[in-house]
Amino acid sequence: MSKNQPGPHRDSSGKCKPFGLYDPANEHDSCGVGFVARIDAEPHHHIVQQGIQILINLEHRGAVGGDKVTGDGAGILIQIPDGFFRETCHHIKLPEFHDYAVGMIFLPTHSLLRKKCMVILEKHVKREGCVVLDWREVPTNNNHLGDLSKAIEPLSYQIFISRGNIDRKDFDRKLYIIRRMAEKEVNKLDGDTSQFYVVSLSSYCVNYKGLLVGTQLPLYYPDLTDERFVSPYALVHQRYSTNTLPTWPLAQPFRFLAHNGEINTLRGNI
Repeated sequence: MSKNQPGPHRDSSGKCKPFGLYDPANEHDSCGVGFVARIDAEPHHHIVQQGIQILINLEHRGAVGGDKVTGDGAGILIQIPDGFFRETCHHIKLPEFHDYAVGMIFLPTHSLLRKKCMVILEKHVKREGCVVLDWREVPTNNNHLGDLSKAIEPLSYQIFISRGNIDRKDFDRKLYIIRRMAEKEVNKLDGDTSQFYVVSLSSYCVNYKGLLVGTQLPLYYPDLTDERFVSPYALVHQRYSTNTLPTWPLAQPFRFLAHNGEINTLRGNI
């Protein structure tokens, strides 16, 4: 019997009836969200791979645009792969893990605006007593992107920041202040700076995301397929945009979490 045909637990319209531990009242509309972790907290590349596999398995929970290729957004949040950055960023002398932060930044494609955004962010890092170590242009491959996604694609950079003399327990609070002050100043610049977005800025996690579907994520960011790119956990999200248009910044996960936006509206509407 097909799973869509009537049966002891399904009526003729295809709606499931309560049985066992299942109750249709507990069903919720949601995007594709997943989390995987090692209980021993040891970072491994297979956790990143499993996170991406979750996205691929949940691709039906996301959506695509009119070009049939541009996704509503997908991404992965992981622990900072300390060893990977130490090996790939030879020119940067990184302090001990958690004594530095990694910022994943979307920047404008316009070269002058991009430079202004970078200068502003660096200025606020220094004002808060931290130290800019260097920037890294994140390798990307947009060959698989849809036209809609590619038309508004920002540049992806990572900034490395040392806590300097800031107490470790205050470091992430300082990073929050740096981000907010930089965002406010960038918004006052002349010109279209809408591509500027701080995807993540943390001493413990980093976020890779974009206007993508799950299968495009590892193709767009080659970092994710490197064996040295390891994490003890992976939080993933594939977006189905219902009440806001999809953009690069609105892809999830966000800086600390992934959530289904309809939790804000569905119950209230009912």
